Amino acid sequence: MSLSPGDRVAAELADGGAPAPDVVIEPDAEMLARAAAAALVARLAAAQAVHGTASVVLTGGGIGTAVLEHVAGLAAEPARETVDWTAVDVWWGDERFVPAADDERNEKGARRVLLDRVRVPDERVHAMPASDGEFAEPEDAAEWYAGQLAAAAPEGQALPRIDVLLLGMGPEGHVASIFPDSPAVTDERPVVAVRDCPKPPPTRVSLGFAAINAAEEVWLLVSGKGKAPAVAQALSGVEPAQLPAAGVRGRRATRWLLDAAAASELPAPSA
Repeated sequence: MSLSPGDRVAAELADGGAPAPDVVIEPDAEMLARAAAAALVARLAAAQAVHGTASVVLTGGGIGTAVLEHVAGLAAEPARETVDWTAVDVWWGDERFVPAADDERNEKGARRVLLDRVRVPDERVHAMPASDGEFAEPEDAAEWYAGQLAAAAPEGQALPRIDVLLLGMGPEGHVASIFPDSPAVTDERPVVAVRDCPKPPPTRVSLGFAAINAAEEVWLLVSGKGKAPAVAQALSGVEPAQLPAAGVRGRRATRWLLDAAAASELPAPSA
């Protein structure tokens, strides 16, 4: 199945339509990354056509980074849809609370493969704080980031318009840094501190469900057979406390963008 990103996403944005959550399956991780990159460029270009600006929440991980690499490649080639990167606000779904120079930081990888290459202005890159910056505690960093979101929002609202929010998913079903049975699952704040994370590094800052589910569209990028059981469970309606990915819902659209291996335990479509 292909993403068919161009005309469809522009029409959805223009008329305010809210298609049902869908599942897109590509043959392998490389084709998934390429297709998702093309869809992201189309979606951001469509948002700019309507609003003049666009906004995206980035994710880390192997497939998330691969998508950004392909986006950078598309920016260097003639294409039907183009993005004005000086008019794109960039946020993050979660960040490791480590020093700014640490290779574990999602921000560092995103700058290297995309943001510096397409020259997104510094004032539009909204990075989560590092542990060696102004805030010594992740709780303070989370509160500050929530304030940054509110400052960018329309008057009286806590969150700005987010056109696309990208998420990875772990084999146990975590999204951003919301892990099964963790306090973050039920935390109603838009940004939360995460301590004692079961996956290193243990201390992080993460958007909560209140912010994730306020995005216009949420795209879950998932590859690999090891994640197939969690994909199947999430799409079967399991409780978010057990599998946080099941609690993700975009305001206009929720898209599961999978490779064949990650989709391998989904039920076969009915004839």
